[in-house]
Amino acid sequence: DNAALESLALVNNITNAEAVSTVLRAIYLPWLEASAKHLQDIFDPTTYPRGNCETAPIYPALDSECVLFVDGLRLDLGKRLSARIKSQGLQVTETNSWSALPSVTATAKPAVSPVVSKIKGEDSNVDFEPSVADSGKSLKGGYHFKQLLGHAGYEILKGGLTGDVSKKGWAEFGDIDHIGHQAKSWKFAQQIETILDEITERVAKLLQSGWKSVRIVTDHGWLLMPGGLPKVELSSALSENKWGRCASIKTGAKTDNQLFPWYWNASEEFYLARGVSCFQKGHEYTHGGLSLQECLTLELSVNKLSDKFQKSDIKIVEIAWTGLRCKVVLSKSDPNLNLDVRKNAGDGLSSHVYKIKSFGDTDTTSVVVENEDLEGQKATVVILDKNGNIITQSQIIIGGES
Repeated sequence: DNAALESLALVNNITNAEAVSTVLRAIYLPWLEASAKHLQDIFDPTTYPRGNCETAPIYPALDSECVLFVDGLRLDLGKRLSARIKSQGLQVTETNSWSALPSVTATAKPAVSPVVSKIKGEDSNVDFEPSVADSGKSLKGGYHFKQLLGHAGYEILKGGLTGDVSKKGWAEFGDIDHIGHQAKSWKFAQQIETILDEITERVAKLLQSGWKSVRIVTDHGWLLMPGGLPKVELSSALSENKWGRCASIKTGAKTDNQLFPWYWNASEEFYLARGVSCFQKGHEYTHGGLSLQECLTLELSVNKLSDKFQKSDIKIVEIAWTGLRCKVVLSKSDPNLNLDVRKNAGDGLSSHVYKIKSFGDTDTTSVVVENEDLEGQKATVVILDKNGNIITQSQIIIGGES
């Protein structure tokens, strides 16, 4: 998934877009289709990790913690974001999470909020929009959702505001899903870096203002395929409301196709498009179905590093190349340190080595850059602690002098 995005990000004209699209449709699309069908075949509502509103975990409300909601932070982007935040000298804990079903914002955003227990699903809801449990008022539009947060003691931080750090905070940031729906696939991919940088800056600002921790949550991932995902037909006699990848079923309608329970009301079932297909033609970016790309996400808990690492005296004293083998010598040994060579220092997914290498009990270790075509290109040697945080770094030329 990340490689596909990086390929699209390199596109700079329509001719290149057509070439990259052809390759992705030949290699990436069959892989997406096969993995999605497998996940759908083994799906069991009793063991699906997110479960439903009655079985889902409720996160404790912590004072001086800000929950930051990012719409559409897919797993690979979550990994990129985690690396960026670590490069700012912050500590990040990653936890795998799964989207509520169907994987649309209306259903899945409230499911990752601190007010899950105050929400329920009405019968025959064709928009997959839950309601306030006590009043039955729909969360559509966000007004009643924000009211629930306020009643639960959460201060809603609009725009770039940092709020009262002694309370509990809820903030929303990042336009990933909105831009994905609006932009062409290759243009969307080119905006990802800027969006992740903006989120990183927002997190750092919140912590600098005094919040003890920032917990980043998301509602769902998405599928992206230049040229459009496959289209599948769905009878209007069966469907009450048809979205890109999911559809509500008419009361009393009969079908032999597999149905899935709605997260907010398990007695209400809906239909999902098979594999990575859509009910509408021409969708390059979409979500709502059951696939790893749409449903498996990452939750990030961000804290300031301890003084031990903020004031680290570890320094790189020597970098030497033998062919494509990079040897690094540190000012002192530390068994918790590791060596990596990256295209972008803050992005762990841009590593040029097969596996990062521990320094062990010595002050020296080495890694090999496997791709010979990278010789002579700029890169960065990064020294990481055991949590993947960057302790120090140095710009280098692969195969040459630092």
